[in-house]
Amino acid sequence: MNLILLPLYLLYRFSSWARYWTLRRFTRAGLAVLGAFLVAGTMGLDTENLVTYQAFTLLLALLLVAFVPTCVFRAKFSVHRLLPRFGTAGHPLVYRVTVRNLTRRKQTGLTLLENLADPRPSFGQWWAFQLDAQRRTRPFRLVRQHRRTHPFRLVAVKESLLPPMAPRQEVEARIELTPLRRGVLRFVGVTLARPDPLGLFRAFIKAPVPQSVLILPKRYFIPPLALPGAMKYQQGGVALAANVGQSEEFVALRDYRRGDPLRHIHWRSWARVGKPIVKEFEDEFFVRHALVLDTYTDRLQSDEFEEAVSVAASFACTVLTQESLLDLLFVGPQAYCFTVGRGLAHVDQMLEILASVQPCPNGSFDTLEHLVLNRVGAVSGCICVLLAWDGRRRKFVEKLRALGLPVSVFVVVPRGAGGRPDAGPMRNDPERLQVLEVGRIEEQLARLA
Repeated sequence: MNLILLPLYLLYRFSSWARYWTLRRFTRAGLAVLGAFLVAGTMGLDTENLVTYQAFTLLLALLLVAFVPTCVFRAKFSVHRLLPRFGTAGHPLVYRVTVRNLTRRKQTGLTLLENLADPRPSFGQWWAFQLDAQRRTRPFRLVRQHRRTHPFRLVAVKESLLPPMAPRQEVEARIELTPLRRGVLRFVGVTLARPDPLGLFRAFIKAPVPQSVLILPKRYFIPPLALPGAMKYQQGGVALAANVGQSEEFVALRDYRRGDPLRHIHWRSWARVGKPIVKEFEDEFFVRHALVLDTYTDRLQSDEFEEAVSVAASFACTVLTQESLLDLLFVGPQAYCFTVGRGLAHVDQMLEILASVQPCPNGSFDTLEHLVLNRVGAVSGCICVLLAWDGRRRKFVEKLRALGLPVSVFVVVPRGAGGRPDAGPMRNDPERLQVLEVGRIEEQLARLA
Protein backbone atom coordinates (compact mmCIF):
# COMPACT_ATOMS: atom_id res chain seq x y z
CA MET A 1 0.00 0.00 0.00
CA ASN A 2 2.82 2.42 0.88
CA LEU A 3 4.51 1.82 -2.48
CA ILE A 4 1.29 2.86 -4.23
CA LEU A 5 0.63 5.89 -2.06
CA LEU A 6 4.20 7.18 -1.89
CA PRO A 7 4.14 8.60 -5.47
CA LEU A 8 0.93 10.46 -4.62
CA TYR A 9 2.53 11.90 -1.52
CA LEU A 10 5.63 12.94 -3.46
CA LEU A 11 3.37 14.54 -6.08
CA TYR A 12 1.61 16.46 -3.30
CA ARG A 13 4.94 17.72 -1.94
CA PHE A 14 6.18 18.73 -5.39
CA SER A 15 2.96 20.50 -6.36
CA SER A 16 2.80 22.39 -3.06
CA TRP A 17 6.45 23.45 -3.46
CA ALA A 18 5.87 24.53 -7.08
CA ARG A 19 2.87 26.63 -6.07
CA TYR A 20 4.79 28.21 -3.18
CA TRP A 21 7.83 28.97 -5.37
CA THR A 22 5.73 30.43 -8.20
CA LEU A 23 3.72 32.75 -5.97
CA ARG A 24 6.88 34.09 -4.33
CA ARG A 25 9.05 34.43 -7.42
CA PHE A 26 6.54 36.02 -9.81
CA THR A 27 4.91 39.39 -9.35
CA ARG A 28 1.23 39.81 -10.16
CA ALA A 29 2.12 40.99 -13.64
CA GLY A 30 4.51 38.06 -13.95
CA LEU A 31 1.77 35.61 -12.96
CA ALA A 32 -0.46 37.08 -15.67
CA VAL A 33 2.30 36.69 -18.28
CA LEU A 34 3.03 33.14 -17.04
CA GLY A 35 -0.63 32.20 -17.32
CA ALA A 36 -0.87 33.63 -20.81
CA PHE A 37 2.34 31.78 -21.74
CA LEU A 38 0.88 28.45 -20.65
CA VAL A 39 -2.40 29.05 -22.47
CA ALA A 40 -0.56 30.10 -25.61
CA GLY A 41 1.67 27.04 -25.38
CA THR A 42 -1.34 24.76 -25.15
CA MET A 43 -3.20 26.40 -28.04
CA GLY A 44 -0.11 26.96 -30.19
CA LEU A 45 0.47 23.30 -30.96
CA ASP A 46 -1.53 23.69 -34.15
CA THR A 47 0.88 26.01 -35.99
CA GLU A 48 -0.84 25.58 -39.37
CA ASN A 49 -4.30 26.85 -38.40
CA LEU A 50 -3.49 29.16 -35.47
CA VAL A 51 -1.00 31.96 -34.93
CA THR A 52 -1.03 31.53 -31.16
CA TYR A 53 2.53 30.20 -31.32
CA GLN A 54 3.67 33.73 -32.13
CA ALA A 55 2.26 34.96 -28.84
CA PHE A 56 3.87 31.98 -27.14
CA THR A 57 7.27 32.97 -28.56
CA LEU A 58 6.84 36.60 -27.49
CA LEU A 59 5.80 35.67 -23.95
CA LEU A 60 8.69 33.23 -23.66
CA ALA A 61 11.10 36.00 -24.66
CA LEU A 62 9.59 38.30 -22.03
CA LEU A 63 10.04 35.67 -19.31
CA LEU A 64 13.64 35.01 -20.31
CA VAL A 65 14.46 38.71 -20.38
CA ALA A 66 12.89 39.06 -16.93
CA PHE A 67 14.77 36.06 -15.56
CA VAL A 68 18.30 36.94 -16.67
CA PRO A 69 18.81 40.13 -14.56
CA THR A 70 17.81 38.30 -11.39
CA CYS A 71 20.86 36.04 -11.72
CA VAL A 72 23.24 38.93 -11.08
CA PHE A 73 21.55 40.36 -7.96
CA ARG A 74 24.31 40.51 -5.35
CA ALA A 75 23.91 42.27 -2.03
CA LYS A 76 24.44 41.72 1.68
CA PHE A 77 22.12 42.65 4.50
CA SER A 78 21.84 42.15 8.25
CA VAL A 79 18.37 41.51 9.62
CA HIS A 80 16.98 41.67 13.16
CA ARG A 81 13.44 40.62 13.98
CA LEU A 82 11.63 42.00 17.08
CA LEU A 83 9.01 39.38 17.90
CA PRO A 84 6.47 39.59 20.74
CA ARG A 85 6.38 36.80 23.28
CA PHE A 86 2.96 35.48 22.26
CA GLY A 87 0.48 35.60 19.43
CA THR A 88 -3.13 34.42 19.24
CA ALA A 89 -4.62 32.16 16.60
CA GLY A 90 -6.91 34.06 14.27
CA HIS A 91 -5.68 37.50 15.36
CA PRO A 92 -3.12 39.62 13.44
CA LEU A 93 0.39 39.59 14.88
CA VAL A 94 2.30 42.81 14.18
CA TYR A 95 6.02 43.21 14.79
CA ARG A 96 9.07 45.06 13.47
CA VAL A 97 12.03 43.92 11.40
CA THR A 98 15.14 46.07 11.01
CA VAL A 99 17.28 45.66 7.89
CA ARG A 100 20.75 47.15 7.40
CA ASN A 101 22.32 47.63 3.98
CA LEU A 102 25.91 46.34 4.22
CA THR A 103 26.85 47.26 0.67
CA ARG A 104 28.26 50.48 -0.77
CA ARG A 105 25.36 50.88 -3.19
CA LYS A 106 21.89 52.27 -2.66
CA GLN A 107 19.26 49.51 -2.59
CA THR A 108 15.76 50.29 -3.82
CA GLY A 109 12.58 48.42 -4.68
CA LEU A 110 13.07 45.69 -2.07
CA THR A 111 10.28 43.60 -0.56
CA LEU A 112 10.68 41.66 2.67
CA LEU A 113 9.29 38.12 2.79
CA GLU A 114 9.24 35.88 5.85
CA ASN A 115 10.62 32.34 5.58
CA LEU A 116 8.80 29.90 7.85
CA ALA A 117 9.58 26.30 8.70
CA ASP A 118 8.17 23.81 6.20
CA PRO A 119 4.59 23.09 7.31
CA ARG A 120 4.09 20.12 5.00
CA PRO A 121 3.15 16.93 6.88
CA SER A 122 5.02 13.67 7.02
CA PHE A 123 3.74 10.75 4.99
CA GLY A 124 1.91 9.29 8.00
CA GLN A 125 0.18 12.57 8.82
CA TRP A 126 -0.77 13.14 5.19
CA TRP A 127 -2.25 9.68 4.79
CA ALA A 128 -4.14 9.90 8.11
CA PHE A 129 -5.67 13.16 6.97
CA GLN A 130 -6.69 11.68 3.61
CA LEU A 131 -8.40 8.74 5.33
CA ASP A 132 -10.21 11.06 7.70
CA ALA A 133 -11.33 13.32 4.83
CA GLN A 134 -12.71 10.37 2.86
CA ARG A 135 -14.55 9.07 5.90
CA ARG A 136 -16.17 12.36 6.84
CA THR A 137 -16.97 14.15 3.58
CA ARG A 138 -20.55 13.61 2.47
CA PRO A 139 -22.29 16.15 0.20
CA PHE A 140 -20.39 17.93 -2.57
CA ARG A 141 -20.83 21.25 -0.79
CA LEU A 142 -19.11 19.96 2.31
CA VAL A 143 -16.25 18.48 0.28
CA ARG A 144 -15.53 21.84 -1.32
CA GLN A 145 -15.65 23.62 2.01
CA HIS A 146 -13.36 21.01 3.56
CA ARG A 147 -10.77 21.38 0.82
CA ARG A 148 -10.66 25.15 1.20
CA THR A 149 -9.56 24.96 4.82
CA HIS A 150 -5.89 24.04 4.05
CA PRO A 151 -5.39 22.12 7.33
CA PHE A 152 -1.57 22.23 7.15
CA ARG A 153 -1.31 25.95 6.48
CA LEU A 154 -0.08 27.66 9.62
CA VAL A 155 -0.04 31.38 8.86
CA ALA A 156 -1.00 34.07 6.37
CA VAL A 157 1.79 36.62 5.90
CA LYS A 158 1.63 39.99 4.18
CA GLU A 159 4.59 41.24 2.16
CA SER A 160 6.27 44.45 3.32
CA LEU A 161 7.86 47.02 1.03
CA LEU A 162 11.15 48.48 2.25
CA PRO A 163 12.05 52.15 1.75
CA PRO A 164 15.20 52.95 -0.23
CA MET A 165 18.35 52.17 1.75
CA ALA A 166 21.50 54.25 1.40
CA PRO A 167 24.86 52.51 1.89
CA ARG A 168 25.26 51.28 5.49
CA GLN A 169 21.79 52.61 6.35
CA GLU A 170 19.26 50.76 8.52
CA VAL A 171 15.52 50.80 7.87
CA GLU A 172 12.57 49.32 9.73
CA ALA A 173 9.69 47.34 8.26
CA ARG A 174 6.30 46.64 9.81
CA ILE A 175 5.27 43.00 9.33
CA GLU A 176 1.74 41.71 9.82
CA LEU A 177 0.86 38.04 9.81
CA THR A 178 -2.19 36.11 10.95
CA PRO A 179 -1.55 32.76 12.68
CA LEU A 180 -4.13 30.21 11.62
CA ARG A 181 -3.34 27.60 14.27
CA ARG A 182 -2.03 27.50 17.80
CA GLY A 183 1.38 26.09 18.66
CA VAL A 184 4.98 27.10 18.06
CA LEU A 185 5.45 29.20 14.92
CA ARG A 186 9.03 28.80 13.71
CA PHE A 187 10.83 31.35 11.56
CA VAL A 188 13.80 30.22 9.49
CA GLY A 189 14.87 33.56 8.07
CA VAL A 190 13.83 36.37 5.75
CA THR A 191 14.05 36.89 2.00
CA LEU A 192 14.70 40.26 0.39
CA ALA A 193 13.16 40.30 -3.09
CA ARG A 194 13.81 42.75 -5.92
CA PRO A 195 11.84 42.64 -9.21
CA ASP A 196 13.51 42.74 -12.61
CA PRO A 197 13.23 45.92 -14.75
CA LEU A 198 10.09 44.53 -16.43
CA GLY A 199 8.46 43.85 -13.07
CA LEU A 200 7.73 40.18 -13.82
CA PHE A 201 10.23 38.07 -11.88
CA ARG A 202 11.96 38.64 -8.55
CA ALA A 203 15.52 38.01 -7.46
CA PHE A 204 16.08 36.75 -3.90
CA ILE A 205 18.64 37.39 -1.19
CA LYS A 206 18.10 35.20 1.88
CA ALA A 207 19.24 35.99 5.41
CA PRO A 208 19.01 33.34 8.16
CA VAL A 209 17.17 34.66 11.23
CA PRO A 210 15.91 31.62 13.18
CA GLN A 211 13.32 32.51 15.81
CA SER A 212 10.02 31.24 17.15
CA VAL A 213 6.89 32.59 18.81
CA LEU A 214 4.21 30.72 20.71
CA ILE A 215 0.72 31.06 19.26
CA LEU A 216 -1.93 30.80 21.97
CA PRO A 217 -5.37 29.28 21.39
CA LYS A 218 -8.19 31.46 20.19
CA ARG A 219 -10.38 32.69 23.02
CA TYR A 220 -14.05 33.58 23.13
CA PHE A 221 -15.88 36.04 25.32
CA ILE A 222 -17.75 34.33 28.16
CA PRO A 223 -20.04 36.47 30.33
CA PRO A 224 -19.54 36.30 34.10
CA LEU A 225 -20.85 32.92 35.20
CA ALA A 226 -22.14 31.65 38.53
CA LEU A 227 -20.00 28.51 38.40
CA PRO A 228 -21.22 25.59 40.47
CA GLY A 229 -19.65 24.56 43.74
CA ALA A 230 -19.06 25.84 47.26
CA MET A 231 -15.89 26.64 49.16
CA LYS A 232 -13.88 23.65 50.40
CA TYR A 233 -11.04 23.24 52.83
CA GLN A 234 -7.64 23.42 51.11
CA GLN A 235 -4.63 22.11 52.97
CA GLY A 236 -2.18 24.98 53.21
CA GLY A 237 -4.74 27.73 52.66
CA VAL A 238 -4.23 30.60 50.25
CA ALA A 239 -0.51 30.66 50.91
CA LEU A 240 -0.28 27.27 49.21
CA ALA A 241 -0.65 29.22 46.00
CA ALA A 242 2.61 31.06 46.50
CA ASN A 243 4.78 28.91 48.80
CA VAL A 244 6.15 25.42 48.87
CA GLY A 245 4.99 23.22 51.73
CA GLN A 246 2.26 23.83 54.27
CA SER A 247 1.47 27.39 55.25
CA GLU A 248 -1.79 28.90 56.45
CA GLU A 249 -3.10 32.42 56.99
CA PHE A 250 -1.53 34.21 59.98
CA VAL A 251 -3.93 34.65 62.92
CA ALA A 252 -2.01 35.39 66.15
CA LEU A 253 1.07 34.70 68.30
CA ARG A 254 1.22 32.03 71.02
CA ASP A 255 3.68 30.15 73.22
CA TYR A 256 5.83 27.48 71.63
CA ARG A 257 4.59 23.88 71.83
CA ARG A 258 6.61 20.77 71.26
CA GLY A 259 6.44 19.84 67.58
CA ASP A 260 5.90 23.35 66.21
CA PRO A 261 8.02 23.99 63.11
CA LEU A 262 11.07 26.13 63.75
CA ARG A 263 10.24 28.30 60.75
CA HIS A 264 7.09 29.46 62.63
CA ILE A 265 9.10 30.96 65.47
CA HIS A 266 8.64 34.72 65.84
CA TRP A 267 12.16 35.77 66.79
CA ARG A 268 11.38 39.35 67.74
CA SER A 269 8.76 38.28 70.29
CA TRP A 270 11.12 35.64 71.71
CA ALA A 271 13.77 38.32 72.19
CA ARG A 272 11.26 40.64 73.87
CA VAL A 273 9.58 38.20 76.33
CA GLY A 274 12.49 35.79 76.82
CA LYS A 275 10.67 32.59 75.80
CA PRO A 276 9.86 30.92 72.47
CA ILE A 277 6.90 32.45 70.66
CA VAL A 278 5.49 31.06 67.43
CA LYS A 279 3.10 32.36 64.80
CA GLU A 280 -0.31 30.69 64.71
CA PHE A 281 -2.06 30.10 61.41
CA GLU A 282 -5.55 29.14 60.39
CA ASP A 283 -6.56 26.99 57.46
CA GLU A 284 -8.78 28.56 54.85
CA PHE A 285 -11.66 27.49 52.70
CA PHE A 286 -12.01 28.72 49.14
CA VAL A 287 -13.33 27.76 45.73
CA ARG A 288 -11.37 25.45 43.46
CA HIS A 289 -12.60 24.27 40.08
CA ALA A 290 -11.47 21.50 37.77
CA LEU A 291 -11.34 22.21 34.04
CA VAL A 292 -11.42 18.85 32.24
CA LEU A 293 -10.35 18.83 28.58
CA ASP A 294 -11.24 15.78 26.49
CA THR A 295 -8.33 14.94 24.16
CA TYR A 296 -9.53 11.53 22.97
CA THR A 297 -9.98 11.70 19.21
CA ASP A 298 -8.49 9.67 16.36
CA ARG A 299 -8.35 12.71 14.07
CA LEU A 300 -4.97 14.45 13.79
CA GLN A 301 -6.58 17.55 12.24
CA SER A 302 -9.93 18.16 13.91
CA ASP A 303 -11.89 21.40 14.05
CA GLU A 304 -13.81 20.02 17.01
CA PHE A 305 -10.62 19.43 19.00
CA GLU A 306 -9.21 22.87 18.18
CA GLU A 307 -12.46 24.50 19.25
CA ALA A 308 -12.50 22.45 22.45
CA VAL A 309 -9.04 23.79 23.30
CA SER A 310 -10.29 27.33 22.57
CA VAL A 311 -13.29 26.81 24.86
CA ALA A 312 -11.01 25.55 27.63
CA ALA A 313 -8.74 28.58 27.16
CA SER A 314 -11.76 30.88 27.33
CA PHE A 315 -12.86 29.38 30.64
CA ALA A 316 -9.31 29.58 31.97
CA CYS A 317 -9.31 33.33 31.40
CA THR A 318 -12.80 33.75 32.89
CA VAL A 319 -12.52 31.60 36.00
CA LEU A 320 -9.31 33.30 37.13
CA THR A 321 -11.13 36.63 37.35
CA GLN A 322 -13.45 35.13 39.96
CA GLU A 323 -10.70 34.69 42.59
CA SER A 324 -10.57 30.90 42.61
CA LEU A 325 -8.08 28.19 41.85
CA LEU A 326 -8.37 26.24 38.61
CA ASP A 327 -6.99 22.78 37.87
CA LEU A 328 -6.54 21.96 34.18
CA LEU A 329 -6.82 18.19 33.69
CA PHE A 330 -6.13 16.40 30.42
CA VAL A 331 -4.34 13.37 29.01
CA GLY A 332 -1.53 13.43 26.46
CA PRO A 333 1.45 11.08 26.49
CA GLN A 334 0.60 10.92 30.21
CA ALA A 335 -1.96 12.39 32.58
CA TYR A 336 -1.45 16.09 33.38
CA CYS A 337 -2.76 18.42 36.06
CA PHE A 338 -1.82 22.12 36.12
CA THR A 339 -3.09 24.49 38.78
CA VAL A 340 -3.33 28.25 38.35
CA GLY A 341 -4.83 31.15 40.26
CA ARG A 342 -4.30 33.09 43.50
CA GLY A 343 -0.55 33.44 43.03
CA LEU A 344 0.28 29.86 42.09
CA ALA A 345 0.57 30.56 38.36
CA HIS A 346 -0.60 33.11 35.85
CA VAL A 347 -3.20 32.66 33.16
CA ASP A 348 -0.49 33.00 30.49
CA GLN A 349 1.14 29.83 31.78
CA MET A 350 -2.06 27.84 31.34
CA LEU A 351 -2.54 29.28 27.87
CA GLU A 352 1.02 28.20 27.02
CA ILE A 353 0.11 24.68 28.06
CA LEU A 354 -3.10 24.71 26.02
CA ALA A 355 -1.16 26.01 23.01
CA SER A 356 0.78 22.73 22.94
CA VAL A 357 -1.98 20.22 23.73
CA GLN A 358 -2.25 17.48 21.10
CA PRO A 359 -5.00 14.92 20.40
CA CYS A 360 -4.71 11.55 22.09
CA PRO A 361 -5.63 8.98 19.40
CA ASN A 362 -4.59 6.00 21.51
CA GLY A 363 -5.35 5.13 25.07
CA SER A 364 -8.39 4.69 27.23
CA PHE A 365 -10.80 7.33 28.51
CA ASP A 366 -10.38 5.63 31.90
CA THR A 367 -7.06 7.46 32.34
CA LEU A 368 -8.79 10.83 32.30
CA GLU A 369 -11.57 9.51 34.51
CA HIS A 370 -9.12 8.30 37.17
CA LEU A 371 -7.22 11.59 37.03
CA VAL A 372 -10.39 13.57 37.74
CA LEU A 373 -11.86 11.22 40.35
CA ASN A 374 -8.64 11.33 42.37
CA ARG A 375 -9.12 15.09 42.80
CA VAL A 376 -12.85 15.18 43.50
CA GLY A 377 -12.31 15.70 47.23
CA ALA A 378 -10.37 18.94 46.70
CA VAL A 379 -12.43 20.67 44.04
CA SER A 380 -15.65 22.63 44.44
CA GLY A 381 -17.00 22.13 40.91
CA CYS A 382 -16.07 20.70 37.56
CA ILE A 383 -16.21 22.12 34.01
CA CYS A 384 -16.02 19.38 31.38
CA VAL A 385 -15.20 20.24 27.75
CA LEU A 386 -15.96 17.04 25.81
CA LEU A 387 -15.63 16.00 22.17
CA ALA A 388 -18.66 13.69 22.22
CA TRP A 389 -21.65 12.78 24.36
CA ASP A 390 -21.45 9.02 24.09
CA GLY A 391 -22.05 6.32 26.67
CA ARG A 392 -18.50 6.36 28.06
CA ARG A 393 -18.54 10.10 28.70
CA ARG A 394 -22.06 10.00 30.14
CA LYS A 395 -20.96 7.41 32.68
CA PHE A 396 -18.01 9.63 33.58
CA VAL A 397 -20.29 12.61 34.25
CA GLU A 398 -22.71 10.35 36.14
CA LYS A 399 -19.92 9.26 38.50
CA LEU A 400 -18.98 12.88 39.20
CA ARG A 401 -22.57 13.81 40.02
CA ALA A 402 -22.99 10.69 42.18
CA LEU A 403 -20.09 11.95 44.30
CA GLY A 404 -21.96 15.22 44.87
CA LEU A 405 -19.75 17.33 42.61
CA PRO A 406 -21.52 20.11 40.66
CA VAL A 407 -20.72 19.66 36.97
CA SER A 408 -21.07 21.87 33.89
CA VAL A 409 -20.70 20.02 30.58
CA PHE A 410 -19.84 21.58 27.20
CA VAL A 411 -19.91 19.23 24.23
CA VAL A 412 -18.23 20.42 21.01
CA VAL A 413 -19.87 18.92 17.91
CA PRO A 414 -19.17 19.27 14.16
CA ARG A 415 -20.75 21.95 12.02
CA GLY A 416 -24.40 21.16 11.33
CA ALA A 417 -24.63 18.56 14.13
CA GLY A 418 -26.18 20.88 16.71
CA GLY A 419 -29.39 20.15 18.55
CA ARG A 420 -30.45 19.02 21.99
CA PRO A 421 -29.13 15.53 22.81
CA ASP A 422 -30.41 13.21 25.50
CA ALA A 423 -29.36 14.86 28.74
CA GLY A 424 -28.60 11.51 30.40
CA PRO A 425 -27.01 12.15 33.82
CA MET A 426 -27.69 15.89 33.38
CA ARG A 427 -31.46 15.46 33.11
CA ASN A 428 -32.00 17.02 36.55
CA ASP A 429 -29.86 20.01 35.62
CA PRO A 430 -30.26 20.40 31.83
CA GLU A 431 -29.12 24.02 31.70
CA ARG A 432 -25.65 22.82 32.73
CA LEU A 433 -25.37 20.75 29.53
CA GLN A 434 -24.46 22.89 26.53
CA VAL A 435 -23.85 21.71 22.96
CA LEU A 436 -21.39 23.95 21.11
CA GLU A 437 -21.47 23.69 17.32
CA VAL A 438 -18.33 24.45 15.31
CA GLY A 439 -18.86 27.77 13.54
CA ARG A 440 -21.35 29.04 16.16
CA ILE A 441 -19.36 28.63 19.37
CA GLU A 442 -18.74 32.33 19.88
CA GLU A 443 -22.42 33.26 19.79
CA GLN A 444 -23.41 30.24 21.87
CA LEU A 445 -20.91 31.04 24.62
CA ALA A 446 -21.98 34.67 24.61
CA ARG A 447 -25.53 33.60 25.52
CA LEU A 448 -24.41 31.79 28.68
CA ALA A 449 -25.56 33.25 31.95
